[in-house]
Amino acid sequence: MSDADEDTAPAETAAAPEGKSKKKKLLIIGGAALLLLGGGGTAAFTLMGGEGEAEAALADAGELDGEEELAEAVFVDVPPMVVNLRSADGQARFLKLHFVLVPSSAEHVPAINERIPLLLDAYQPFLRELRPEDLAGAAAVYRIKEEMLVRALDTLGRDKVRDVLIQDLVQQ
Repeated sequence: MSDADEDTAPAETAAAPEGKSKKKKLLIIGGAALLLLGGGGTAAFTLMGGEGEAEAALADAGELDGEEELAEAVFVDVPPMVVNLRSADGQARFLKLHFVLVPSSAEHVPAINERIPLLLDAYQPFLRELRPEDLAGAAAVYRIKEEMLVRALDTLGRDKVRDVLIQDLVQQ
């Protein structure tokens, strides 16, 4: 092998991995751009044109039967509760909670009103076991609401309550 061959051989092999590296970078960038454009288009379609579809899906699921159901909506106001919270530092912490029950139909309201003391009794142990850090963030409020709904369904009956609406949730 001559000196000229030795000089060109390493240069060619060094250029080959660099070319592959550029191709990989272009493929990665192209894939990321495609994902962003596809995700953006999906989001735009959902946000701009999906309103009627969401309402239709809720109506099909039986969640929303039109405006007459909203006009007939009945709520059962539950008296506010104040419970002490568990705290690691031993400092007194309190939670004030005011919520409303949404019955599945207006005819269940008298039965729900009769059982409110039982419902409050079912909520007491759960709420007293909460710690102040359990109440941080929007996800915490959602979890508390779901737990309250489960206890309401168990106490009042599976067919009587549709939802629990939290009016006030104040921690001191």
